[in-house]
Amino acid sequence: MKDALIIFDTTLRDGEQSPGASMTREEKLRIARQLERMRVDVIEAGFAAASNGDFEAVRSIAEAIKESTVCSLARANENDIRRSGEAIRPAARGRIHTFIATSPIHMEKKLRMTPDQVVEQAVKAIGWAREYTDDVEFSAEDAGRSELDFLVRIFDAVIQAGARTINVPDTVGYNVPEQYAATIRSLIERVPNSDKVVWSVHCHNDLGLAVANSLAAVCAGARQVECTINGLGERAGNAALEEIVMAVRTRADVFPVETRIDTTQIVPASKLVSQITGYPVQPNKAIVGANAFAHESGIHQDGVLKHRETYEIMRAEDVGWGANKLVLGKHSGRNAFRARLQALGIEIEGEETLNHAFARFKELADKKHEIFDEDLHALIRDEIVTPETEHFRLVSSRFHSETGETPRAELTLVIDGQERQACAEGSGPVDAAFKAIEAIAASGSELLLYSVNAITTGTDAQGEVTVRLAKEGRVMDGQGADTDIIVASAKAYLNALNKLQTSARRLNPQI
Repeated sequence: MKDALIIFDTTLRDGEQSPGASMTREEKLRIARQLERMRVDVIEAGFAAASNGDFEAVRSIAEAIKESTVCSLARANENDIRRSGEAIRPAARGRIHTFIATSPIHMEKKLRMTPDQVVEQAVKAIGWAREYTDDVEFSAEDAGRSELDFLVRIFDAVIQAGARTINVPDTVGYNVPEQYAATIRSLIERVPNSDKVVWSVHCHNDLGLAVANSLAAVCAGARQVECTINGLGERAGNAALEEIVMAVRTRADVFPVETRIDTTQIVPASKLVSQITGYPVQPNKAIVGANAFAHESGIHQDGVLKHRETYEIMRAEDVGWGANKLVLGKHSGRNAFRARLQALGIEIEGEETLNHAFARFKELADKKHEIFDEDLHALIRDEIVTPETEHFRLVSSRFHSETGETPRAELTLVIDGQERQACAEGSGPVDAAFKAIEAIAASGSELLLYSVNAITTGTDAQGEVTVRLAKEGRVMDGQGADTDIIVASAKAYLNALNKLQTSARRLNPQI
């Protein structure tokens, strides 16, 4: 019998710390439901103490998710832990994940605490967390650069205090596989009662080694891997969930573990996270990239046609490719539409909102012959808004672009309930649209990124635009989708402005 490898997904916490990737409560719920559908063991729903919005998001996920453990991150202080405890209280299975830095440079320069003080604080944190749940995880931030003797000491102390999972994060992506595996192996051998806890790893990808380090740690005895969909995360990202899972499954001869993940849900999860965050998946990305199962070479094509396994070590359908077509059209009814939304983990509150979304679906079906799940996700994103988050809304638009003429945009917007109009010229219709918006909004934000991707294939595909805006140190991504790229661009710009308007400064801890 193989050991179970616990898959701990931190897309909603660590992944959200990617610049501009902040998500709304509703978007987090959609991703959480997809993770549950994929049978992820632990969902780190957020950092409850970061803001009131983060607290509410964690609490909403704790209420909605029944099959996966819902976890909240907390620094090793009483306020953070009590906020996390209250946020996960409704969960069928809840976990508090607390951490403190243990490397000499972090203890001296950041915490300004002695090693004795760090150990004392860690033990206190476990005690506070256990007032809310027996499922407590402890992380030694920057363990990858920490002294082994000190890690043995602090892990011994927190295990005695009641920690059930011990995480050894390579916070800055400094380790290499052989070194990291030796660290895990030594800790398991030297820490008293190491057999009473689950050993976990959380690797960052600064040197491109996050997956390799994680898998090396599994061979050394780790039985939980912390990872994200698409490898999303700050700086160079985290270990990619899809790569960890498929490596363990494909190389069952090497790894003494197995996961409970439904791998057919991997590609749908990847596309959902990409759409919501605005971070496109590179075509040559392992497992979930558009070219992951494509063969250009004539020799490769010939081999695959004769026998698939000559050049493919996995089946595309096993990770969810080809399973995302929605067989609905303009003649489909509301019940079929609602049923498909429910199958995708999308819940719409209120008949009025459902009716409006269905009308939008009908409009899209008139423009497109085939509707895909990605189209629905994009459509619903525009529908799930609240008066508190929608300060700017596009009502109508008119664009003029002609050879030899200066492009022009005429927009009608609703701003805080009042209709406003603006006209502007630009170097192109998109530039003109953005200038028209700013003529009304006067946001003072800086455009950092503009990108366009086709949501699905074909010339009738919706275009999805991502706009990244910065203002006063805050960075937000906005997304918009439409069969008209210029309209999609205007929607994306307004979406980013709405997020900037409603967002507050928040804490983004690293482990």
